[in-house]
Amino acid sequence: MYSIELTANGYLHLPAELARERFPHDVLVALSRGDELWLLPTRGAAAGGLLLKQRNLRGDRSVLIWEVLPPATAPGLRPATWDAENGALRVVLANSES
Repeated sequence: MYSIELTANGYLHLPAELARERFPHDVLVALSRGDELWLLPTRGAAAGGLLLKQRNLRGDRSVLIWEVLPPATAPGLRPATWDAENGALRVVLANSES
């Protein structure tokens, strides 16, 4: 289980280790699937997708993601799991209270 941060400005922050392990080319495709956000790695910028940018010296990554988020998605930390069958990082968007 991973912890992913959604910011009030519409950015998604990934820890460095997760980004290196699952998104080695620093490019991904984001899909809204119900109450989850699926992040799928691509094989480089030529394949298209969203570019992960380095946020700090640790190597944490950030990507502007607000366009694919459902309306009124609140910022904050979200749990995420790697789905090996679908090759996607699945980020839970729904609050536990809903």
